[in-house]
Amino acid sequence: MLKKISIFVFLFTATIVFGQKENLDKGNKKYKALAFIDAQKIYLKLAEDGYATAEVLAKLADTYYFNDELNQAHKWYEKLFAQYEQNVKPEYFFRYAQSLKSVNRYDEADRLMAKFNTFKGFDSRSQLYSEEPNYLQIIDFQSGRFEIANTQKINTYTVDFGPAFYASQNQVVYATSRDSGSLVNRRHSWNGQAFLQLYTADADETGKLSNPKKFSSRINTKYHESTPAISPDGETMYFTRNNYENGIYRQDIDGTNKLKIFRSFKQEDGKWSKPVSLPFNNDEYSVAHPALSPDGKLLYFSSDMPGTLGYDIDDDFTKADIWVVDILEDGGFSEPRNLKNVNTPGRETFPFVSKNNTLYFASTGHQGLGGLDVFASSIKPDGSTSKVINIGKPINTPDDDFAFIVNDDTKVGYFSSNRPGGSGDDDIYRFIQLEDLRVPCEILVTGTVTDSRSGEPMDQATVMIMDANNNKVDELVTSENGKYAFKVECNKQYFVRAEKEDYTSDEELFSTPNKSDFIDLPLDIENTLIAVVDCDDIAPLLGIEQIYFDFDKYNIRPDAEYELAKIKAFMELYPDTTVEIRSHTDSRAPDAYNVTLSNNRANSTMNWLVSKGIDASRLTAKGFGETRLVNECSNGVPCTAAQHQLNRRSEFIVSGLEKFKDCK
Repeated sequence: MLKKISIFVFLFTATIVFGQKENLDKGNKKYKALAFIDAQKIYLKLAEDGYATAEVLAKLADTYYFNDELNQAHKWYEKLFAQYEQNVKPEYFFRYAQSLKSVNRYDEADRLMAKFNTFKGFDSRSQLYSEEPNYLQIIDFQSGRFEIANTQKINTYTVDFGPAFYASQNQVVYATSRDSGSLVNRRHSWNGQAFLQLYTADADETGKLSNPKKFSSRINTKYHESTPAISPDGETMYFTRNNYENGIYRQDIDGTNKLKIFRSFKQEDGKWSKPVSLPFNNDEYSVAHPALSPDGKLLYFSSDMPGTLGYDIDDDFTKADIWVVDILEDGGFSEPRNLKNVNTPGRETFPFVSKNNTLYFASTGHQGLGGLDVFASSIKPDGSTSKVINIGKPINTPDDDFAFIVNDDTKVGYFSSNRPGGSGDDDIYRFIQLEDLRVPCEILVTGTVTDSRSGEPMDQATVMIMDANNNKVDELVTSENGKYAFKVECNKQYFVRAEKEDYTSDEELFSTPNKSDFIDLPLDIENTLIAVVDCDDIAPLLGIEQIYFDFDKYNIRPDAEYELAKIKAFMELYPDTTVEIRSHTDSRAPDAYNVTLSNNRANSTMNWLVSKGIDASRLTAKGFGETRLVNECSNGVPCTAAQHQLNRRSEFIVSGLEKFKDCK
C-alpha cells in the first residue's frame, strides 16, 4: 500500500470557524461565534511576516492547488522549491509540475516530472493483497459480463451438473442422477454418493440443450461417473469415477472410497474402450475433475494428494488443489505439479481451460460471495498463472457455483449451481458472455474516504481519478460506506483525490505496475468548520502544541516565535477578539517560585505580541504556576519527564465582544 500523504497537518485542524453555537445547558443563551479562521489567510500572513517555512509554503500552495487555482499555486510552489527543494516530499514535484503547466512552463514541468519518476516507490506503490478488504467492490468490478438462462430441458428435480463440450458431436456430456430413483444430499467431494451417470445432450447454435441420452455403457457403472473432459477431436475422454475398477470397489485405510480419473479412447467401431485408471491415482486420496489444455498436451485436475495446501486439515471436504501433468507422446504422464499461484488452503476444484488459455476453477479459499465461487487466471506460455480474479455476478452467488466451461469463439458456455429457482439440487445453466473478463493488464484502485477526526466513512464525498496531465479520468460520489473503486491502465501515473464541501481535500499519487493488480488507497478528509466560542483555548486549534522556554528562563526563543506568529496572525485577521495568555509549570520547584516563573513567561509572551503590533489592550497575561496540573504529578509524586512535560503548557483563551470575561 502506498505511503499515506498528509496534506494538512497543523492549521487545517481548524481552518474555518463558523456560525452560532447554542448552549444547550443554558437554554436560549447563545454564544456569538468569532467569524471565520481562513487557513489561506493565516498562511499568507505568516509568509508575509517572514515565517515562510517549508511547511507554510507547502500548505499555502496546497490551499490554491486543491481549489484548482493552479496559477496561484505555482507562485508558492516556486518559492518552496527555490528554498527547500532538497527537503520536499515527492508529491510536491508532481503538484509543482502541474501548476507550471497552467502557466505554460512545460519544459520545467517535464524536468520535475522526470525527477518525480525517479523516487523509489512511486514507480509502483501498490502491493498484492494477502487479504483483500475491498473484495466485494472487486467482485462488483468484474460483474455483469454474462447473461444467464436455465437450461430447462435437461435439468431434473435431481442432480445435474458438470458439463463438458463434446465438440465433434455438437453435444455436451454431463452428470445426472435422473435415473437413481432417489435424491442424494451430496457434497461436491462426492464421498458416499451413488447413481451419478454420464449423459449427452444436443446443443443448438445458441447453446440450448435438449434430447438427453445416457452415455456409453462402457463408461457408466453402478457407481459415480462425472466431470468428463473430451479432446477436441472427440477421440479421447477423461472422466471421474469412484475407486471402482475391474469389479473391485476399493477404499482407503479409513474405509472411504476415493475418486479417480479414468481414460478411454474411441475405437474404430465408434465405441469407447474400457476405461483405465491413470497412474497417479491412489487409494488414499482423491483425483478428480479432469480438464485438458487447448492443445491436448496438459491435463489439469483437482486432488487432495500430499503437497496440497492445507494437507494437514482433517476435514477431507475442505481441502483440494488444482494440479497439472504433462501428457507424454507415448501416452504416459509426468509427475503431478501443484499450481501454487492459484491454490489456497481452502478448496480449489472443477478446473477448465478455455481456448484462449484461461483457467477457470471453483474455490472456497479465495474471496467470494459464499459457497463455491468461480475464479479465473490466465495461463502464460511458460505455464505460470496470472493473478486470480473472481468472475463476479451473476455467475457467482452466495450458493455453490462451479463447473464453468466456455467456448471462446461463440461466447456460449455452461456452469452448475444449486442457487434457488432451479429445477432441483444442482442445475446446469447456460450463459452468453457479453464482455471479456479483465484478466489482461488492468488495475483496480479502491479505497475508503474517512473523516480524519472520527475515522468514520464519509458519504457524499467526490472522488476523482486524474492522469499525469491533470485530466480527469473518472469521478464518483461515495455512499454511506465511503468506498470507491476505479479501473485504470497499467504502467501509468495517476492521482486520486477526495473532496467535500467544508472539508479539506486529500490526494494520493501513484504509478500503476505493468501487470494486473489491485491498489488500495484510503483517503482522509477533515472538516474545516469548527465552532470557536468565548473561553476556547485557540492554541490546539492553531496547531500550537507548546511554547518552549529554556530552563529557568522566560525569554522568547526563535522556535517559540514561529508558534506565536500564528497567534499574531489570528488576532490581526480578527481584530474584535481578545486573548488571555495563561502559562503553567510543572511541580518540580517551590510553589511560589513556579507562580513567579509562569507570570514572567506569560508576560514575556504578551510583550512579544505587543512588540509585533498587537494592541496591548487586547491582551492579558497570567501565570498559574503548578495550580492547574493536568495529571497527578503534584509535589512529591514520582513522575516521568514526559508526564511533567504535560503540565508545562501555554493557553490562549479567546474572547469576543465580552472582552476578558471570566473564563475559568
